[in-house]
Amino acid sequence: MKNLSLYQNYQSTHILILFFLIGSFSLMVSCSNSLDSQAQKNKEIVKKSFEVVGDGDYEGMDAYIASNYIRHCQATPDLVIESLDAFKEFIRKDRETFPDQKLEVVMLVAEGDLVAFWGRYKVPQMNQMRAAFPPTYLVDLDFSGVHRLENGKVVETWVTWDNVTVLTQLGLYPPKPVE
Repeated sequence: MKNLSLYQNYQSTHILILFFLIGSFSLMVSCSNSLDSQAQKNKEIVKKSFEVVGDGDYEGMDAYIASNYIRHCQATPDLVIESLDAFKEFIRKDRETFPDQKLEVVMLVAEGDLVAFWGRYKVPQMNQMRAAFPPTYLVDLDFSGVHRLENGKVVETWVTWDNVTVLTQLGLYPPKPVE
């Protein structure tokens, strides 16, 4: 009789543990689905932001990039962008030098309010870029970074690429010897 009582307690405990595990798993799946849903929404916003920027759609940028947008880039440390208007001006100047841009998003990975990206920028240099860079060759460049989103818009970006690769493709690196 004592063994039967121990067995019933053992069985009750296992049933409670099983219900707890099933409930916990259901809660995790539910939370995971809503996180996955937000991550997917953030990736779509970033994908659209790349499309409007790549197309030079300045009005479209308003829908995906915040007015207080900030851009960080170690490849262009002297370029300060601390607003959407400043970013649009940067894109305008870039498109003057590189009018036939092809901007391809290769990969997006989202977590929380961040979306990491890997992309490709492919473009012929058609016009002069500052005094030192005459029109030369095709630029085919990989770039990567992270966008931070707030209220459904990109509010901050950290981006980087290899400047030596760009200069080499443009025929400007290594520098020509001084005569």
